[in-house]
Amino acid sequence: MKIYGSMLCPDCVDCCAAYDAAGLEYTFLSITDSLPAMKEFLHIRDNSAVFDPVREHKAIGIPCILLEDGTVTLDWESLLPKTE
Repeated sequence: MKIYGSMLCPDCVDCCAAYDAAGLEYTFLSITDSLPAMKEFLHIRDNSAVFDPVREHKAIGIPCILLEDGTVTLDWESLLPKTE
């Protein structure tokens, strides 16, 4: 999976820390450090209905998770393993 985000964003920092603790594999793409990553993120953001509420509220929409099957989600916590 890919995570589009920024280490300037507390939610992105929390997401990566939780995924690391859970042993989830991901590639982090910093939209503030890489113009190619920013372009990829903007393409996803501009073409995914998941971002409709984000755009409506003039928010950014990170962390953005792109799963290997092409699914886009902003609900990073839902991908954490369930604890009992």
